[in-house]
Amino acid sequence: MPIEERSRAVRLQGGLRRRRFLGLGGASAGLSLWLASTEQVGAAPQRHSAHAHELAFGTRGSVDHAANGFDPHAMLTDFDTGSVSRRGDGRRLREFTITAIDRAIEIAPGVAFEAWTYNGRVPGPTLRATEGDLVRIHFANAGSMPHTMHFHGIHHARMDGVPGAGEVMPGETFVYEFEAKPFGCHLYHCHSLPLKRHLHRGLYGVFIVDPDPARHPSHAAARSRLFGSPENAEWQEFVMVMNAFDTDFDEENEFYAVNTIPFAYMDKPIPVDRSRPVRVYLVNVTEFDPINSFHLHGNFFDYYDHGTTLEPTLRTVDTVMQCQAQRGILEFHFREHEPGLYMFHAHQSEFAELGWMSAFAVGDGTS
Repeated sequence: MPIEERSRAVRLQGGLRRRRFLGLGGASAGLSLWLASTEQVGAAPQRHSAHAHELAFGTRGSVDHAANGFDPHAMLTDFDTGSVSRRGDGRRLREFTITAIDRAIEIAPGVAFEAWTYNGRVPGPTLRATEGDLVRIHFANAGSMPHTMHFHGIHHARMDGVPGAGEVMPGETFVYEFEAKPFGCHLYHCHSLPLKRHLHRGLYGVFIVDPDPARHPSHAAARSRLFGSPENAEWQEFVMVMNAFDTDFDEENEFYAVNTIPFAYMDKPIPVDRSRPVRVYLVNVTEFDPINSFHLHGNFFDYYDHGTTLEPTLRTVDTVMQCQAQRGILEFHFREHEPGLYMFHAHQSEFAELGWMSAFAVGDGTS
């Protein structure tokens, strides 16, 4: 039986109707004024008419994050800085251990997806290093297919993580090693063929390289981005991976999300202290759609394309588009705002209605 057939996702009981609006529970109940019965909503677009889902601004039930082994809220701030040591020449060595694993995950209440994962989670761990570090990745393939780790950064061809240069067969291992450069918001993903399947199944993650303030002494921004510095501690930093899932493998997505679980940050908005600035590391890995986007309600942000500059590449915008593998850093604050729920979402309405809808809970303190 073809792998696509073996990997069909379990459907919600009673079938899934895409444009049926559901009420929100928990922390987002105050947003229920935006919800309406779907009987007044038109039919789903023909593109997805065969896979209409019972989703829009919320889902019935909840995803079992403990069974999944990862929580989208924890993922926001879960930075893996690896094991750090000093070589004989004084250079800092940062080592990580990553294993590719096949496992089913629940992406929406009652909907399972046969994922290919890094360390059992989608997206994979957020790896964080400092500009100039020697990065060493111990990669093991415990999955059923050949896999790689291709890092967006500067490295030698033999470390590129593509077939013929770092591709790892099931049961085998490989060590990737390179200097962490340039600084910025980057990603890693599997580059085995067929590429669209290895990406879509979940083999991707964020790779952040903080600027070394010693190399940029005139830029306070370099100090504020360095993880663990006093200046960095003032910021509220969040990692957001825009992704989507084709649950019946027809190359059309049925679910859209940030950090895998549709409506995760709508059902439970992200707490934000309005007295402290916010920095978002945003990465798009959506397959089967040419672009994705991020729109912030009631506010504007500065944007650093790819995060490779210390000055914004866009100033005072409220929407940014990214193609697949594009990424950037968003910086903003709510100091002049009253407490409340501030939405952010894809500004493709279809994506928002199918899961890419979120909110910040802005207040005085984050407790």
